[in-house]
Amino acid sequence: MTRKIAILGACGGIGRVLTRRVRDAGDTVIALDLAATLTAAPPPEGVRGVAMNLHDADQVRDGFAGLGPLDGFVNLAGYMSPHRALADTPVEAFDEVIAGNLRGAFLAAQAALPLLQAAPAGAAMVNVASGLGAHARPGFGPYAAAKAGMISLTKTLALEAAPHVRVNAVGPSVVDTEFLRGGAGRDARHDTPVDLAAMARATPLGRVASADDVAGPILFLLGDQSAFMTGQVLWINGGGYMP
Repeated sequence: MTRKIAILGACGGIGRVLTRRVRDAGDTVIALDLAATLTAAPPPEGVRGVAMNLHDADQVRDGFAGLGPLDGFVNLAGYMSPHRALADTPVEAFDEVIAGNLRGAFLAAQAALPLLQAAPAGAAMVNVASGLGAHARPGFGPYAAAKAGMISLTKTLALEAAPHVRVNAVGPSVVDTEFLRGGAGRDARHDTPVDLAAMARATPLGRVASADDVAGPILFLLGDQSAFMTGQVLWINGGGYMP
């Protein structure tokens, strides 16, 4: 049976890989992303694009309203905060990161949930959190706080949406994409806040993650193979963090 899957942040590094894999499996994909990103990096052939800015609650609501029932929804949207201590973080910078990551995840989930509930069979939502949401590191305070909140949001949604909709998350470690430089849909506002070579040396599997490493677990959580999983977080980190 052909499914309809909406992917928020579909034109980013992980999003493009995931979108192609879902489309190539024969499912219908709707790519949700910033208008500028959809123009600069259009989704693959055969994929419909819908402009969406998570800072605009009305645009999120209106964008989802025209999608109809969904079998799956993946939220990949988000961006990193500049690397600095919380004590040195301006309130405006903290608010922006929380709004774009946590408040945005709430708005997207709230808008997507009725469409998932309208699917004739069971549906699935997958949030993309971060290992930083549970394994705090210095210099990433606002982003880590937002992703910790997203994990809690995922668990609450899983309870409230059961049994028809399953809600899970993945928590990647560093993934070598444009996201490290601010996100595919944003200006490169800061340098890469991590040393990728050092991260690879510190990871038991000897490298940092690729977009494919994250897309696979997301596809698993969208599919029937995970039919008895909800409220869970899959940690994708090459063994670097084992909760």
